[in-house]
Amino acid sequence: MILSMLAVGVVVWIGYLFLPHDANSDPVHVVEYKVAAASAKRGAPYQLLSPDGLSSQWRATSVGYQPAANSNGKGNAWHLGFVTPSGQYAAVEQSDVPRDALLADKVAGGKPDGTSEVAGQAWERLQGEKSRALTVQTGGATTVLTGTASYEELAELAQALK
Repeated sequence: MILSMLAVGVVVWIGYLFLPHDANSDPVHVVEYKVAAASAKRGAPYQLLSPDGLSSQWRATSVGYQPAANSNGKGNAWHLGFVTPSGQYAAVEQSDVPRDALLADKVAGGKPDGTSEVAGQAWERLQGEKSRALTVQTGGATTVLTGTASYEELAELAQALK
């Protein structure tokens, strides 16, 4: 039995050495978000924002729109997540639920941390327990840019929103 296991081990080791494999592959699964954003913009009762003009180093990893009819009382909700150029996470969260409810859901333990001026608009900064955020009220919706990304990267994302 030991000889059998040794023989199998040798075959596996040889296969590992000679079969191609990429030990440095990128684990980030990139998704296309432009079609989902266009579709969500048609259905949203507020001006839905998505970025335009970000560099290719911003990699979208998740996207979704949940209409209020399907949200169990959580209102209309838009989500778009990214891995930033520095390897951190940043997301666009937009909803027509009350602002405080959205912030409590998306920025746990968020405390005011000043403001950031982006494209002539003041965005409130929040520092949470594990993330930070920029937020602004626009029309009937609250927009929250949140994640582990720096305020500078969040501001870059805010600058690209259209």
